[in-house]
Amino acid sequence: MVDDGFNLEERTAKFGEAIVLFCRSIAVHPVNTVLVTQCVRSGTSIGANYCEANDAESKKDFRHKIGICRKESKETKHWLRMIVASEPQLRDKAVALWQEAKELNLIFGKIRRSSE
Repeated sequence: MVDDGFNLEERTAKFGEAIVLFCRSIAVHPVNTVLVTQCVRSGTSIGANYCEANDAESKKDFRHKIGICRKESKETKHWLRMIVASEPQLRDKAVALWQEAKELNLIFGKIRRSSE
């Protein structure tokens, strides 16, 4: 496990919770249903995969799980953008979540590169 002065497991869990709360605030609409489902899946998957990475059975397994965290954080940015396209009034709330997803993506990219 990489310890760089903060609890990344807690940070990813709080991010997942924030995604869930944000998505619960979105109006029910056929288009939104797909976007919300995808955003919740990718946004909550980051923390789950980070937990799995911390319990990895090998360095290769660790790198793989961290890579998934990186991909899921990038995917979450995409879904947040699509939600704003559907519900422009949510832009301000989405921007803060998008920024956190971006930071997590950068962190997981760094962890993955440093584990080579």
